[in-house]
Amino acid sequence: MFGLASSSKWTSSVKTLLRALRQTSRYRCVSNNCQSEECIRRFITENTEIVGEQSLTPELKLRLFTPNCRFWTQRPELWPYSDPYWAIYWPGGQALSRYLLDNPTVCQGQTVLDLGSGCGASALAAARSGAAHVVANDIDSVAAVATHLNSDLNGLQPPVCLTDNMIGSQPAAFDLILLGDMFYDESLATSLHSWLDRCIKSHGTKVLIGDPGRAQFEEHGIRRLLRPLAQFELPESVREENYGLTHSCVWSYMPEL
Repeated sequence: MFGLASSSKWTSSVKTLLRALRQTSRYRCVSNNCQSEECIRRFITENTEIVGEQSLTPELKLRLFTPNCRFWTQRPELWPYSDPYWAIYWPGGQALSRYLLDNPTVCQGQTVLDLGSGCGASALAAARSGAAHVVANDIDSVAAVATHLNSDLNGLQPPVCLTDNMIGSQPAAFDLILLGDMFYDESLATSLHSWLDRCIKSHGTKVLIGDPGRAQFEEHGIRRLLRPLAQFELPESVREENYGLTHSCVWSYMPEL
């Protein structure tokens, strides 16, 4: 759930930034003032850039990190929030969003959950494609504010934003679950595998997964239960930002396989 800056070192730079932020978390502001929604909205507005043209979904505008943003080079101990994964438009999320926009019947009239929603792009694509009800779930409360800002940018009604960890919870009756770039860790992938099975068995939920072919995804057991739906060639700038990955794919999870 990837950034649209022109720098070819965007991915490594962002990872370095996130690592530095994590190491200096003890310095982060925890005051109520800093955590208010109004303060977060202002902070995001002042420290991101509106981008979109160089992604797979140029019709969606998103507030993301670019080299023009202050915290690209700012001292990490001044960052007051959790790691800003929401400020990156990851390639799996790009493919998933592109697929929904190209195939609106997939979510028309459906109740949709965007799990690990980050910047909210896939949730916005679902809403734009006619979904009846959209929920964006990310455990980072700042991501929820970013999603609302991105909804405003695109003239869309904001999705319901939930910050509880839904993985492992009692499955809710969603028609469709979207997962973009969620298989970056083996233990998380295993937890997802089990929970998705429960969602499907309980409610007949359909599951779509977007991923550019990371090792943790390709080597996990869930991979053999996926049916390919679409493959998208990443724009040149996105390839450079992602260590040369050339494509991102959308898969349908079919446990009966």
